[in-house]
Amino acid sequence: MPVDLQALYPKLINLMLDTVFVVDDDYQIVFVSDACESLLGYRANELTGTLITNYMHPEDLEASLASAQRVMTGQPHTDFRNRYIRKDGGIVYILWSARWVEEEGVRIGVARNVTALRQAEDELRFLAHHDPLTGLTNRSLFYDRLDSALHAAHRHQSYLALLFLDLNDFKVINDVHGHAMGDRVLCSVARRLEGCIRETDTVARMGGDEFIVLLTDIRSVDDVSAKVNQILSVIAEPLGAELAGITPSCSIGVACYPADGENVDTLLSHADGDMYRIKRRRSAVR
Repeated sequence: MPVDLQALYPKLINLMLDTVFVVDDDYQIVFVSDACESLLGYRANELTGTLITNYMHPEDLEASLASAQRVMTGQPHTDFRNRYIRKDGGIVYILWSARWVEEEGVRIGVARNVTALRQAEDELRFLAHHDPLTGLTNRSLFYDRLDSALHAAHRHQSYLALLFLDLNDFKVINDVHGHAMGDRVLCSVARRLEGCIRETDTVARMGGDEFIVLLTDIRSVDDVSAKVNQILSVIAEPLGAELAGITPSCSIGVACYPADGENVDTLLSHADGDMYRIKRRRSAVR
């Protein structure tokens, strides 16, 4: 008995895990497969007859319309990504394969949910530039930002400062309370440092218990001194009972551009040296 393939096509399409859209040249959805409900949260009959642009993320609308126009001129797309708004208000990332069918005057598009892939890509990008323990900027990204900040300071004849921070007696915290507690203290210090800076500044973990802060657009040395005193005060506040009531403290070395150097290596060396001089003086007093 011969198989009626034409009768099977709708069933086959609705079995697909990806969603099939058929859209006319006025952006009206004339057909959508049942997989749309898992993709966008709407049933097929809710989407049919509506404009597909209604569901596009506003920030992606211009690029999405440009892509649609290219498809309608006979240039198939197999790797276009954009965002759509789900019925529940959530955002879904979609990878499209689409082509124009001239005879029918419609675009056929297959939409694949790549939200999990996008989240994994974002996480990998974040991990490449951030410290895995504290979530702060890591050494590599910090050097890039410092280099850019120095070029901008030179171009605009402005000032910046580096604060090189090292926790005092951190080894004692690890020895007495364990390394897991030490890691929690480092995370708490990181959050406190973030609370002390502006969005235009950067705080990074350089490794171990060493942190560095980049202050841009500094108006005077007094501003730097005030920031150092603020950080010393904030860091020295006792931690909560969940962190054994530990009271951390730190030593901070300072380097200002251009007075203490005009390049990355000179400024870092000056701030590092200044921090160790402060630590030696502290040890001598004890």
